Amino acid sequence: MEETIISKEELVDMFSKNIIVDSGKGWIKEGVEVDIIALHEVDPKYLQDVTNAKYYKIKPKEKGTI
Repeated sequence: MEETIISKEELVDMFSKNIIVDSGKGWIKEGVEVDIIALHEVDPKYLQDVTNAKYYKIKPKEKGTI
């Protein structure tokens, strides 16, 4: 699985269609545990809501990470 960058709307759609599933211990896409990283257009120290980004990066979780 490759890293992908998607919009907030696409991410919401992927969860609603069970393309990405919350296992309770992580997010699963295509049988692979993934990280979802918010991509913000402003400096993090100025963020009001860290979960509200326009785009998100989905990438396979690296082995050995917690």
